[in-house]
Amino acid sequence: MDILLEQAALLVLSLFANGLSAMAGGGAGLLQLPVLLFLGLSFSTALATHKIASVALGIGATIRHWREGKLDYRFCGYILLCGLPGVVLGADIILKIPEGWTIFSLGILTSGLGLYSVVKKSLGMASETLNRDKKGLIIGGLVLFIIGALNGSLTSGTGLFVTLWLVRWFGLDYKTAVTYVLILVGLFWNSTGAFTIALQQEPRWDWLPVLLVGATLGSYLGAHIAITKGNKLVKRAFESLTILVGIKLIYDGWIILMTVG
Repeated sequence: MDILLEQAALLVLSLFANGLSAMAGGGAGLLQLPVLLFLGLSFSTALATHKIASVALGIGATIRHWREGKLDYRFCGYILLCGLPGVVLGADIILKIPEGWTIFSLGILTSGLGLYSVVKKSLGMASETLNRDKKGLIIGGLVLFIIGALNGSLTSGTGLFVTLWLVRWFGLDYKTAVTYVLILVGLFWNSTGAFTIALQQEPRWDWLPVLLVGATLGSYLGAHIAITKGNKLVKRAFESLTILVGIKLIYDGWIILMTVG
């Protein structure tokens, strides 16, 4: 019975976390990773388990968004080309470096992104084409590489970074940006990071099936809600989850710094 309750709790957790993430464009780790730690996994094991489970976020969202047929495949290739090397770099070094100041600083930046979107009320509500010249693509690609490195090395929030960057720099509306993020970051970036981390740390294999099922179903439902309800809901979901992720990262970073200090 204890095993059944444990599996049921993991399923509900994964459904909820990935449903919210699919609406906002990232942040599933805000809920999922702390619960895995609370259930007794070490940080490295929880991280490897979460990273592998997060790949299903991309699977469920891809199934729903692909039906819309609105992706620019050249732009998809550009995002992958710029971001994947950063993901590999970040995933390769995450288990080897101190994380306190990095997580604390990232929390401040993440909360700032959400507040910025709140203040800029028209941001991401309509689509326009920006910075698609050579200079714009180089700058945009460098930032995507940096975010990719954060995606490989940290546990939550980096998909939200990509969402806002696509909106602010390239002029996408929120709904379109979330589509790109869930498919390219959720499926390709996350799978690359998961593979790299799994080579260094074994995950909790018996928990993965239910986490993968919950992530697939949750992300599909979240993507469906985002598509049918439009930009306003997606923008609000992004802002709320970004601020929450930022607060959590600030808290986590502060606890680590106090423990180390």
